[in-house]
Amino acid sequence: MSQTAISEKDRETLQKILSLAEDVTKQIRKRRDPQVDIPVRALSNVTFNERKRIIEMGRRTSQRQLFNLSQAKSFMQTMLVASGVKQLLMQDKTASIRNLFYMLKHTIKGIKEETFNDQDECDPIIEDMEVLISSLREELHLAAESRGAMVGNIILNDSGDEIDCSRMGSGGYAIPSIVEPNKIQFQKCPAAFVLHVEKGTVWNRFNEDKFWKKHNCILTHGAGQPPRGVRRLLYRFQNELKLPVYCLLDNDPWGYYIYSVIKQGSINLAFESQRMAVPEARFIGLRSIDFKRCGLSDSVKIDLNDTDKKRAKQIAEYPWFAKKKSWQKEIALMLENGFKLEVESLVSKDISYVTEEYVPQRLKEGNFLD
Repeated sequence: MSQTAISEKDRETLQKILSLAEDVTKQIRKRRDPQVDIPVRALSNVTFNERKRIIEMGRRTSQRQLFNLSQAKSFMQTMLVASGVKQLLMQDKTASIRNLFYMLKHTIKGIKEETFNDQDECDPIIEDMEVLISSLREELHLAAESRGAMVGNIILNDSGDEIDCSRMGSGGYAIPSIVEPNKIQFQKCPAAFVLHVEKGTVWNRFNEDKFWKKHNCILTHGAGQPPRGVRRLLYRFQNELKLPVYCLLDNDPWGYYIYSVIKQGSINLAFESQRMAVPEARFIGLRSIDFKRCGLSDSVKIDLNDTDKKRAKQIAEYPWFAKKKSWQKEIALMLENGFKLEVESLVSKDISYVTEEYVPQRLKEGNFLD
């Protein structure tokens, strides 16, 4: 297999893979038990950096050894993933995480054991590889299923194709899984801000009402919990284009959590926060006060269940929310109300109430939660 011309960034990533292999090889030559030290991806190894306002991974690691019966398979899987990534980088090809699973899945010669039994066994090893060599999955040429869309006043270049996001029709531009600068370049962006909404159904209303055109913005959604491609794109909008990012999410613990992930990063993938978290993001709504403020009817209330209440209390204790009086008041009011609200509940006022009154008024007031 010949190596094609690859970018400087890919060359750096490839060198990390080769260095990993060389380190394991040196251990074998010295007749030592081959092992790799994997950073621990758990809450116990996560801290909140108050200065940067993002979640960061600590320095704790766990050993993964070849000659440890309980670790031998995961060690082998780690080396297999490294080999698969090396192949993709050298060929300058991109594969889905599902593709990689099938690339590496086979029966080990001489026994009936499979290298990987299912996708759920492969995905954590991919995440281990990311932290092991300090490279994003996207830099490993691995993509996930694309979720989310965008429309608005921006022109970009996607792998050589010029995309005018103001001329994408009702479906918008599907945000790819990989939005790194070598794939996506921003060409022209007169937009004043980014409005990220939680769900495609709400996004459709904003798009149909041409909110992005009336208010000169970029409109995105992440189909619920935003995938990495959407989060990475929001990061790039804020850091490269200096655009404010406003989030319109449900008034429930899950909407609060989505905002937390966008703003501070996720606990499980804390090693990515420095390249994905958007600390300057603002929560524009829905708020606990909106039931009265907007004059909504009792029919739109959704009672909080025990799981909702437990999750809300957990979120209130997150270090990045614990010291913020506005968020403590917000969560306490939701619990006091005893119900949650979806953004779609605003439709009970008018089909376009959210686009023509609610969000414009919140933007005018500048009354956001940080």
